[in-house]
Amino acid sequence: MVINFTVFSLTLLAHQTIVKAMDSLEQTGKDLDRLEQQLKKLLEQGKKLREENHSLQSRQKSLVAERASLVAKNEEARTKVEAMIHRLRALEQS
Repeated sequence: MVINFTVFSLTLLAHQTIVKAMDSLEQTGKDLDRLEQQLKKLLEQGKKLREENHSLQSRQKSLVAERASLVAKNEEARTKVEAMIHRLRALEQS
């Protein structure tokens, strides 16, 4: 009887060890799947941020060029207005 009980106990312990190992492997697999999904999301988010950054840089260059053009036109208009003022003053004095 003692031998049967010992064999039963050893068999039960071996079964429990195997079940724990299988549960551990299953959990590790789930953890790896979850990690893979998170990594995919991060990579996609990184890609979107790079695209957005590129778009914003292009927009900034465009706006800087537009501003430079407007500053030049403003300077040209100011010069013309000053010239007209000088001509009007010259006409008043004549």
